[in-house]
Amino acid sequence: QASPSARSFQLDYEHNCFRKDGVPFRYISGSIHYARVPRPAWRDRLLKMYMSGLSTVQVYIPWNYHETLPGVYDFTGNRDVEAFLDLTAELGLLVILRPGPYICAEWEMGGLPAWLLWKPDIILRTSNPAYLAAVDSWLHILLPKIKPRLYHQGGNIISVQVENEYGSYYACDYGYLRHLLVSFRALLGSEVLLFTTDSTRVEELRCGTLQGLYATVDFGPGSNVTEAFGAQRRVEPKGPLVNSEYYTGWLDYWGEAHASTSAAWVARGLEDMLQLGASINMQVVSWLRAQPLGEYMFHGGTNFAYWSGADYKDQYKPVTTSYDYDAPLSEAGDPTEKLFAIRTVISKFQPLPVGPMPPATPKYAYGWVALRKYADLLDVLDVLCPSGPIQSQFPLTFEALKQAHGFVVYHTQLPWDVPVPATLDAPPHSICDRGYVMLQKEYRGTLERDKQTTLHVTGRAGDTLDILLENMGRISFGANTSDFKGLLGNLSLNSRPLSNWLIYPLAIDTAVQQGWPHAALPKSNSGGRVGPAFYTGTFETPGIAWDTFVKFPGWSKGLLWINGFNLGRYWTCRGPQQTLFVPGSVLHAGRLNNITVLELEGAPPTPLLHFLDRPLYNRTL
Repeated sequence: QASPSARSFQLDYEHNCFRKDGVPFRYISGSIHYARVPRPAWRDRLLKMYMSGLSTVQVYIPWNYHETLPGVYDFTGNRDVEAFLDLTAELGLLVILRPGPYICAEWEMGGLPAWLLWKPDIILRTSNPAYLAAVDSWLHILLPKIKPRLYHQGGNIISVQVENEYGSYYACDYGYLRHLLVSFRALLGSEVLLFTTDSTRVEELRCGTLQGLYATVDFGPGSNVTEAFGAQRRVEPKGPLVNSEYYTGWLDYWGEAHASTSAAWVARGLEDMLQLGASINMQVVSWLRAQPLGEYMFHGGTNFAYWSGADYKDQYKPVTTSYDYDAPLSEAGDPTEKLFAIRTVISKFQPLPVGPMPPATPKYAYGWVALRKYADLLDVLDVLCPSGPIQSQFPLTFEALKQAHGFVVYHTQLPWDVPVPATLDAPPHSICDRGYVMLQKEYRGTLERDKQTTLHVTGRAGDTLDILLENMGRISFGANTSDFKGLLGNLSLNSRPLSNWLIYPLAIDTAVQQGWPHAALPKSNSGGRVGPAFYTGTFETPGIAWDTFVKFPGWSKGLLWINGFNLGRYWTCRGPQQTLFVPGSVLHAGRLNNITVLELEGAPPTPLLHFLDRPLYNRTL
């Protein structure tokens, strides 16, 4: 290790390589998202990455994970990014940092805080003054935490990415990129290597690159490596070749087949790049003498709670709770065939660390657990919305209600008798993202974004009409990151608009974290009524708290909390994901564990959960 005064990480344009402390250097890197991994598992995952032969890890920082409300910051517990970075240094790993402000990562709104949309005229990822003011405020909090960890300051961060795949965004605002460049330089200094990442498309490299920021590219197995790096050479004629996101797998969307990528295919592409001397990240790996390489993802993890994002490709495509990504380390952190294939390739180019690969984490099948219905959601609005409803002539969006995630209930009454079926209709693109419709507290069906937007109902004047609106995750990639949620337009009945709404923003997680409903008095049983309802149960771990997976046989769609921790969404009837990952760190060893389930459409007659020692996917839709 060089002394801090002698430490440097620089570009060498003459020899087309990086230089670390003056010596030609290539990194092999893999991506890990600390926000998708419980803090107790950080060391295990990072050690496995190190033992795989990686010299470097690539790390996103999701802005919305830390600035939950304007000026309200959280860097504690699972969000302690400084502790995570210090752990990478302790284990001898270098870091490529990607602090955004936009990161994509299939994360809710690409890491941008939903509260940005409270500003009526804001234009995201541009030189819009309201947006830049929020960005500057955030960077002045974040980057001072980063500066002492830069490599030339004695830390282990060798480079920092500015924005992310900006060329894929419609704005093509060079003034915005220049503003970020000035801000990063002012807060991090002139010595740190700043770079951009874009696809190999000409137009995206034109809009996503800027003088003063080293341009890198991303592409996956199956690409023509020579052509892909040729695209980088068109914007960076000299310097190291870098694939900042080499895709080792792919993500899953609800309602599509489970994605998988051949280990042999990934290993072959990796070896081709290493033979060119490239630095790579998996999702991005960088390499030793001339060019870096990275893998995306090396370990994916889990979209706990409401953090999964969505894509928009002809229609809205929400991402599953599991972010397994078919990565070299599985969702539970287990080494896979793909990891060992990659490790073998790496061993051809540089020595591997001495010692065995840490084993898979122990799993336990806790078996069957019986639940009981606690209450229908509409019967506990006083608990879930303690401040009471908001009155409005017409529906208000989540953003107008200052509700970032989760659920909102829209309540009104039928204004006239409806003796024959009438059409309850939503304007196009106004259901964001799913609306569970109840008439007189009886579930009648679901309205869904880009799918079913009408139902037929009957009733009498004064009958209650409730729509529970679910936010399935804001779009994280593409032109439309201004993804408003809730009822974006007014519902109509036989083309006549409905009005006089009572709107309940629900704080379900707050109630569950405070012990509800387990600490509350039992509610009266509402019988076999289907629709949104809470179910509770307990199970005891036999003196150990190991990782497990929970299956939902006969359930439809909903969320699961164990001991107050939101483990995310299940959607067994749509798939492909059939189980939720439960980290052992969430469980109480040798004590009762409290289970809370919010089922949205209808639980089975005998509500049971099945705890397994492995995940399940349904490839048949």
